[in-house]
Formats: sequence, structure tokens, C-alpha cells
Amino acid sequence: MSKRYLICLSDASATCGVEEFARQLALRLGARCTTSVLGKDGAGLSRHLGDVDGVVLNFPIVAWKTKLVWPSRLALAARRRRKDVIVVLHEWQALDWKRRIVLAPVVALATRLVFSAPEIAAEFGRSPLSLSATPDRQVVPVPPNLLPPPELQATAMSARLVAERAGGRIILGQFGSIYPKKQSTAVLDVARTLIARGHDVFVVFIGSFIKGLDDVEQDFQRHVERSGLTDRVLVTGYVGDDRELFGLFEPVDVFCYLFPEGLTSRRASVLAAALFGRPVVVNAPVAEDALAHHGLYRALIGGQAIRLVPTGADVDTVADAVLEAVASPPGRMDVEAEVGAIWRTVQETICP
Repeated sequence: MSKRYLICLSDASATCGVEEFARQLALRLGARCTTSVLGKDGAGLSRHLGDVDGVVLNFPIVAWKTKLVWPSRLALAARRRRKDVIVVLHEWQALDWKRRIVLAPVVALATRLVFSAPEIAAEFGRSPLSLSATPDRQVVPVPPNLLPPPELQATAMSARLVAERAGGRIILGQFGSIYPKKQSTAVLDVARTLIARGHDVFVVFIGSFIKGLDDVEQDFQRHVERSGLTDRVLVTGYVGDDRELFGLFEPVDVFCYLFPEGLTSRRASVLAAALFGRPVVVNAPVAEDALAHHGLYRALIGGQAIRLVPTGADVDTVADAVLEAVASPPGRMDVEAEVGAIWRTVQETICP
């Protein structure tokens, strides 16, 4: 008989990636799953515990900040009833230390720990809390949170990209938030190198600047000006409509990333671009087995949708890879089948 699980969600209307993961897992489990909004109905949670074999808690869900004690209370109640407590950690070292302290009791009560990537598992393994936590630990591949919609929506910005491409320019793109640690300006250096070789290049950044202590946008614009690319760069800002977002992907020839830590399986922006069918040039993971758990990444690399350059590749190497990708774009893959396969892996790992 299949086991049944209680998956706790938040009541947030604007969801984070972790919340979306939890909701999608619940949907795909169907009749094997009961959901409850954490912190809303204590009596209801107690009733649900009697009908399930285990509880699944995903962290960090932003909306749970105001309900700090609830996860631990639920985990304790579940353990007293001899139920499984599966804790899925999507972050660890990146969390503020105070949040790690808050999570410590529920993590200590877990009967099984699941991590969103090998890097997160390694971070937790180096923490003092690891010594008192369950040794039953697994890594799960995180599915893409953005998929191409059935129809695209043209906008003034996508029309400009179409016009630039029709004029003979290579459209070099990057999708996602713009911030220093992402090394977004490295794409400008690649563009400048290609232009110096005689290629006509236009660069689009599909996303917005992260606001913080640094003058992110001003520093970026200064780099654009120093590179002589003022009339060759478009920053779209945040695009909330998926049809408009992927409409901007349509004219892009190649997406390009150079991450300080190399590619990891948690880069949703890379997955979104590659699943749309556009080649993505990106520097390889530091660890050879970083993507071993993620069948979708392996399929995209095998099909040349994702093209790896050495982890510490220089600009000329990346520029060569961009030109190769323009000359031989990948074929379309069966996105529905591949995404379905990765969700089956998730279900089998978290809720066997």
C-alpha cells in the first residue's frame, strides 16, 4: 500500500521558489497527499497526522518567518505519533545564522533529510548540527520552475530584438537577476571580444537589477560605457508574464553565463533558457559529479542545449563557444517528457 504524506504549505499569494516546489510536489502526489497551511489550524494538523505516514517540510519558505515555532511543534507531534518527518533543505549556508538556529530543532527531529543539491548537502555536513541530525540523507534534483508556455506574447522589447537580429546582429542573452556575484558583466566582455573579431553583436539582459547596498545598476552601466556597448545593450527589467518572458527568448541566438562557482543544478535561469531550445554557453561545475543527480541537466548537456566550457574559461574560449552555438543550434527536446521524468525522481526520493 502506498504511503500518504502531509505537505505543509504557506498561504502566500506571491510565492518563492521553495513554496512552488512544495505546491507542485503536492499536486503531483495527488491522492497520496494531504496539504495544510502551516500555522492556520492546529486542530486540523493533529487530525491530518492520524491519516498520513509522514510529514514533508520544505525550507526556507519565506512566508513561514512569522510562524517560527510551528514547524518544530508539528515535527515533534509527528515523532510522538511515530510518523516520518522529511525535511527538505533548499538552502543552508546562505541562510542568515539566526534562521539556521530557528531551523535547528525541526532538523534535529527529522527522520530523513533531503537536499536540493550536493553543495547544500556538503554545507550542512560541515555544520555542527550535522553531528546530531539523522544520517538518512539524500539529494533530490530540483525541477525547473519556469516552462515555455503554449503561446508567446510579442512586446515592444521583443520587437526590437527581432529587428536587431534581422539586421544581421548576433543576439547574445542572459536571463535572471543582475548582481555582482553572478558576473553578468562578463557577458559584456564576451560581446566586446566578438565585436573586435568582426562580429556584429547585440546583448539583452532579461531581468532586473537586485537592489542592495551596492550600486549594482550604476556599476553595470559604467561597465557598458567603458566597453563601448552603449547602443548594443538592452536591459528589460522584471517580466512577470510568462508569455512575454519567453517571447523575449525567441529572438536570442545564444544565452551565456560565467558563474564564479561554475554551473550548479540550482541555476533555474539556465534551465529555462535551455528548455526553450536556445543554446546556453556556461562554465562547467567545479565538481565533476555536481550534476550527476540531475537527469534533466545531463540530457540538456548531452543534446548540446547546454554547452560547457572549462570552469575558469577565459573570454576568448567563451567567445569561441558562442560562435559554435550560433552555427549549430540544438534541436527541440520533449520538454513535457523530460520534466515529467525529473518529477518522478523527486516523488520517489521524497515520498516513496
